[in-house]
Amino acid sequence: MADLLPPRLEGTIGLGPVRRLGFAEFGPPDGRPLIWLHGTPGARRQIPQEARALAVDLGLRIIGIDRPGIGHSTPHRYPSVAAFTDDLRVVAECLGVARTTVIGMSGGGPYALAAAALLPDVVVGVGVLGGVAPTVGPDAIDGGAVSFGAHFVPLIRHAQRPMSFGLTTAVRMIKPLASPGLDLYARLSPEGDRRILGRPEFKAMFIDDLLNGSRTQLSAPLADLLLFSSDWGFRLADVEVPVRWWHGDADHIVPYAHAEHVVSRLADAVLSTMPGESHLGSLGEAAEVLGALGELWDASEG
Repeated sequence: MADLLPPRLEGTIGLGPVRRLGFAEFGPPDGRPLIWLHGTPGARRQIPQEARALAVDLGLRIIGIDRPGIGHSTPHRYPSVAAFTDDLRVVAECLGVARTTVIGMSGGGPYALAAAALLPDVVVGVGVLGGVAPTVGPDAIDGGAVSFGAHFVPLIRHAQRPMSFGLTTAVRMIKPLASPGLDLYARLSPEGDRRILGRPEFKAMFIDDLLNGSRTQLSAPLADLLLFSSDWGFRLADVEVPVRWWHGDADHIVPYAHAEHVVSRLADAVLSTMPGESHLGSLGEAAEVLGALGELWDASEG
């Protein structure tokens, strides 16, 4: 399996007397900050090897954050996606981040947009990689995995704790089968995702992130689904920070039409279409994504 550049620093940030959020940093400590919000499922290390290497080469301080219920973060149920931004502000302040760009992959997309809407004094630009769209409220669009998963929301609301325990236990039991299990998932995936999962460095990243993130708990994906299936707590029109969005036109999890829908409702957004790519394709475009976010940073300073 391919070697990965390890985090330069990992730790937790306190959020009051009982709650904590885990984080991992890549690149120099004095580099330009970039907060990376993982997908669903995912954790703080779901950052491609190319991005980790570019962090060193370009002087970027990439910060991955565990959402509540994964990795080093304590479980917590937000009332809405928007409520995450209160924690994000605390994390930024504790890490000495006054201004930053934010990347949200898949399920991290709603949280990145929330940060843009509610923390415009901190967030100067956002990149979304195959991001989830609203399925409730005036910005809603139907279809995709979240709409399908919404059918299970009543069950999750009443049985989230035992379901979380079951997921965590299941992952612990299949740890020795993580590599062949990912190979099987790749064989069942569309061609675009097979290409990504066939690259050793991506396989290593997903396995490392899964095994480290789910070591003690795995309730975050269930919490994400509950929030994505509810009102997000802000409107897309509230996002005035510039957004750059990458999406495969063969995405089988978040339909390409969802990207078109969201981007059309944002004040300053550009959609980059990835022909023939599915849900994971944008992870293979780290140089382009980081370059675009760098341009947003430079423009904010002008």
